[in-house]
Amino acid sequence: MLIYKILRADEWADLEAAGETAGAPIDVADGYVHFSTAEQLEETAARHFAGEEGLKLLAFETATLGPALKWEPSRGGALFPHLHAPLRLADAVWLRDLPLGPDGRHVFPEGMA
Repeated sequence: MLIYKILRADEWADLEAAGETAGAPIDVADGYVHFSTAEQLEETAARHFAGEEGLKLLAFETATLGPALKWEPSRGGALFPHLHAPLRLADAVWLRDLPLGPDGRHVFPEGMA
């Protein structure tokens, strides 16, 4: 199963340069890296990245992340994937730009699931 991480340009640059990261400031504050499933992704982008340009979308295979990946309740009690380990670029399955559409909402790649 693929799960997804949205990164701002500076966060992506840090990950690309170092090969791993503790995540965005919210990840560091919470002590784990926040991910979303394909079904959760659009709401995550709207809530936390509204109107932001220059975003990157990374996909990760849950099996690759191993036991450090935990499914924990978050928004409305829904289970979200949280990585209790550094995010490693080598574990990414793919990377895509996450542009804004004409309506101001992010445009996600087709066939993400």
